[in-house]
Amino acid sequence: MKFISTAALITLGLGATFPVVAQTVSIESLRQQDGTTIVGTVGSVVGNSFTLSDGTGEIIVGAGPRWYQAITVTPGEQLTVVGEYDNGEFDAYRIIRANGDVIVVRDGPGRPPWAGNANRQRR
Repeated sequence: MKFISTAALITLGLGATFPVVAQTVSIESLRQQDGTTIVGTVGSVVGNSFTLSDGTGEIIVGAGPRWYQAITVTPGEQLTVVGEYDNGEFDAYRIIRANGDVIVVRDGPGRPPWAGNANRQRR
């Protein structure tokens, strides 16, 4: 019983911060859904955007604006990216390097933190 309680707490704690990591999807079969995981090799890099290729296709990965949080990835680097496919681009939530380091771009789907407060009043 103690094992189940501990496992449930660990699962709930992780789920509260990040979406559940689903099975890896090939780039050629991407479709609109949250919490998708892709794995590939970085191609070109421009600001916080980069191309990622997995042998089935290539996609542009966006990691938010550089003024909000500057990220650095290198061409040839192997990455796992959790995020969502949106209008031909992949919006990153988390970027995981081969050594296990994690770059948190945002918590998950919805309005990104750099978009500001949608409920504030206009002047």
